[in-house]
Amino acid sequence: MLAGQSNAAGTGDRRTSLKYADPACQEYSWHGDSLKVLQDPVGETDEYFGKANTGSIAPSFAYHLHKLTGDSIVMVVAGRGGSSCGVNGETIYGTWALEGKLSVYKPCIDKATMAQKKVKRSLDGIIWMQGERDSNSINDGKQTPEEYEKALKNLINRFRIDLKNANLPIYIVLTGQYVNFPKAGYMEVRRIQRKVAKEVPHVHLVAVDPWFFPEREMMTDDIHYSQEAYNYIGKIIAQQIVETK
Repeated sequence: MLAGQSNAAGTGDRRTSLKYADPACQEYSWHGDSLKVLQDPVGETDEYFGKANTGSIAPSFAYHLHKLTGDSIVMVVAGRGGSSCGVNGETIYGTWALEGKLSVYKPCIDKATMAQKKVKRSLDGIIWMQGERDSNSINDGKQTPEEYEKALKNLINRFRIDLKNANLPIYIVLTGQYVNFPKAGYMEVRRIQRKVAKEVPHVHLVAVDPWFFPEREMMTDDIHYSQEAYNYIGKIIAQQIVETK
């Protein structure tokens, strides 16, 4: 499952996303409870989640994981732009916290559960790309770093309970930076993501650091990554999953 906020949903370019239309790589759609060949723009537009606009990490990730393992890959995409991890960071775009005004957590679990029933297999892992909203809320004084840490650990625990896998692997892509905006909140979120990966079993930091994407011209704007960056992230996660099995 690929989950989080806008960089999880994808804000790249389908024209340079991997053109990998192969039945071995599919995406689960809860509109019709069906599978379709995976290609950008991935995701579904509804009241909870958004479709990639227009490229994502998903085709690159699936292609490289299939290439490395020979396995069939089914992706469940649950990205909502602007969503927070902690309830104190919530805006009109919702939150992954249960107590939020617009919680996207239960719809995500519902979608993942339906996908598991469809393919008759448990989820193998979650790629988590989120943190910008909480970084901004820390900068604005609406949330403390300690509250964000508690929210992230709580989310991981809920994922594992509700998906019935106490050792479900979580692959966290470090939050990058908001160019020309205060960095303190972003550095706190990154510090906590590293801390959680050290303290919580089977939580892995992806071996890519988006902090350096701006200087490598791998951004589409001040906060979103380019398709080149998405392709790179997908490739690295696939390699890392194979190495950590």
